[in-house]
Amino acid sequence: MIRIAGVSKRFGGVVAVDGVNLEIAEGSITGLIGPNGAGKTTLFNLIAGALAPDAGRIFLGGEEITGLPPHELFHRGLLRTFQIAHEFSSLTLRENLMTTLACQTGESLLGAWLKPTKVREEERTNRERADEVIDFLGLGPVADERAGNLSGGQKKLLELGRTMMVDARIVLLDEVGAGVNRTLLRRITESILRLNLERGYTFCMIEHDMEFIARLCDPVIVMAEGRVLTEGPADRVMVDEAVIEAYLGRGGRTAAS
Repeated sequence: MIRIAGVSKRFGGVVAVDGVNLEIAEGSITGLIGPNGAGKTTLFNLIAGALAPDAGRIFLGGEEITGLPPHELFHRGLLRTFQIAHEFSSLTLRENLMTTLACQTGESLLGAWLKPTKVREEERTNRERADEVIDFLGLGPVADERAGNLSGGQKKLLELGRTMMVDARIVLLDEVGAGVNRTLLRRITESILRLNLERGYTFCMIEHDMEFIARLCDPVIVMAEGRVLTEGPADRVMVDEAVIEAYLGRGGRTAAS
């Protein structure tokens, strides 16, 4: 689904991503882990079009997407969530979902004035779709709650719900489990698995919760100092000496031993 070939990104004298080569297989849930400063979020930003690489190429389904802006990637089915949810706090959860769909007739002043029947029909369809997403994620009790009042876990589910409002091909999840209580984390886990198995979503996720990663991801890709250190099944990666050293450092490795 995604192929990254020799991608690098520098910020002044700091090399955040250094000649990365990796692939994300279609239909997989791929984990991306590594210590702070490993370059994971920068790599996500490069894939999602928020940053342009200094070198290298990025492909989506065999087509080059290097440097394309986020809105074009959105229309190609590449979406991402954020570690800190970006909701419209004064709108309800349902309304947040309904705003996801692009090119709605009511977005233009002329469309709203001249095509009110079409606007109403689109809103009815969008509401029905939003209600299906709300039901899928078990968010019915808070569907009409302002998004700013939702808990952290509910906001993460809302972010996931936005990807369901469009025909996503691949979703980049940036610490979807961070700050979420165990009950909602289980619901997020179940939702990701269902989307993967029932709807064919491909996921790549940055996460620090190793239990969460082990439950969901195969393969797991490990980054350190802007490079890919290793990749493989979670149980093998987590006992890899190079991975342990990258997380703990030599001194920490000795103490842990």
